[in-house]
Amino acid sequence: MSLLRKQGVLQGTTNGCQTHQKRMTHKATFLFFFSFAKDASIIAQSLSPEIKHKIPKSNVTFFIHEKQLTMTIESEDISSLRAACNSYLRWIQTALSVKQLI
Repeated sequence: MSLLRKQGVLQGTTNGCQTHQKRMTHKATFLFFFSFAKDASIIAQSLSPEIKHKIPKSNVTFFIHEKQLTMTIESEDISSLRAACNSYLRWIQTALSVKQLI
């Protein structure tokens, strides 16, 4: 079973300037803690096809350190961030459900 901790969800930081309007980069970071390091790796590998086919206006990165999987999503706008978060969290939930069945 994993534990989810959210950091900086739906928070924006300024990133440059565009004709008198500041462009915002929105970022969400999710930390998943697993019982075994191998479980974190399995979940990250199961999501690799989704990472290759990027969600528009979003960038997703995964980092594995021992039993912890860190997922960071950055988007151009808040709507794209929300959509990307919903998609990846749903895919992770699906991967965890399948792993429990096996």
